[in-house]
Amino acid sequence: MNLDFRNVIIIGGGISAHTAALYTARASLQPLILSGDNPDQLSLTTLVENFPGFPEGIQGPNLVDNAKKQAQKFGAEYKNAQVSSVKKIPNGFEIQTSENEMFRARTLIISTGASARMTGIPGESNFLGRGLSTCAVCDAALYRNKNTVVIGGGDAAMEESMALYKFAKKVTIVHRRDEFKASQIMQDRVLKLTDKISVMWNTAPIEVKGEKFVNGLTVKDVNTGKETLIPTDGVFLAIGHIPNTKFLSGLVELTEEGFIKANGVKTSQPGIFAAGDVMDPRYKQAITSAGTGCQAALEAEWYLEKMHAEGKY
Repeated sequence: MNLDFRNVIIIGGGISAHTAALYTARASLQPLILSGDNPDQLSLTTLVENFPGFPEGIQGPNLVDNAKKQAQKFGAEYKNAQVSSVKKIPNGFEIQTSENEMFRARTLIISTGASARMTGIPGESNFLGRGLSTCAVCDAALYRNKNTVVIGGGDAAMEESMALYKFAKKVTIVHRRDEFKASQIMQDRVLKLTDKISVMWNTAPIEVKGEKFVNGLTVKDVNTGKETLIPTDGVFLAIGHIPNTKFLSGLVELTEEGFIKANGVKTSQPGIFAAGDVMDPRYKQAITSAGTGCQAALEAEWYLEKMHAEGKY
């Protein structure tokens, strides 16, 4: 039991959490960062070529690790812990972990991200980051003049396909139904790009193939049962993301999809701020996550100043 009030507790372990940790640590707020074992999206990425300051690019895990070390340099404290619940208490919040540890904080920054939906087919987990990606906007440039496959049929799949269209030699969309779920305007944009994009309707993915990297995807016609191997250099999952917000249990307002509703980085609960993919279903970039981490840290600092001025601690 650790029931002393912390100024700031940051929940999460990705680039937004480390950026928030850096800014709050430099402000002498002595932040505690609680992060679980599941890797963040950036740590599952290989070469990151679009983060400013790295003209040769940087490996995703290295970028995340460097950000953490930078925050620790200024005194940020990290603890490996899975948060199971958060509740409001007078002048702050009480956090419980799955190990039954308790912490209290005057402010919280939620940076728990969103997990990509997976299909669960064989080979999928083996090739994540090695030819299997959940973000074409992040990785499309790595597939210049290569064959790619997008799995999905919603707006996300259309966006992924258009991102790949700019670079890939060929984009094959694999969709298990005979029509897309995407908005009509998104469908129209994709379906007119017949020089590079083709669609396999009524088709389900069966297995991701490869050696060191992906080299194929086995699919099955859902009507006939016929299986086909699609040679490909990359497989992109575009079946949505699941925001990691279950532990909040109604404490803050969420969208229908489960993302935290935020006004800037402020949530519906005063004293709780959100950063990164957990509140951003649109951009999903390392740089925007880092930016919101900075904003959340500054908002937390200003909130604490106001609390202190009001004599609440």
